Amino acid sequence: QVQLVESGGGLVQPGGSLRLSCVASGTIAGIGIMDWYRQAPGKQRELVARLARGGSTNYADYVKGRFTISSDNDKNTVYLQMNSLKPEDTAVYYCMVATTSYTYWGQGTQVTVSS
Repeated sequence: QVQLVESGGGLVQPGGSLRLSCVASGTIAGIGIMDWYRQAPGKQRELVARLARGGSTNYADYVKGRFTISSDNDKNTVYLQMNSLKPEDTAVYYCMVATTSYTYWGQGTQVTVSS
């Protein structure tokens, strides 16, 4: 079964940048959407960014203009470029890939924004 593995998290100062990567261990056929979610301590998991089949993107209001989702299909990878990071962006970030028949989740990568 295909697995998703996130990387790129870490500790960054406010105003800094990180790029998260989510690599699939194999090719996933029939992808409909690729998402990044995040979950802060004591809060529900929330959708941060979406890349739909065909290339359209959507972002949560609180990351618009700062985060960018993209993919490299040749590398089976989806990215989340995060700029101008704020302390409130601190969370575990998860990637999700959905087809018509199955949803794949990664294990998450911690992002901590702190001075």
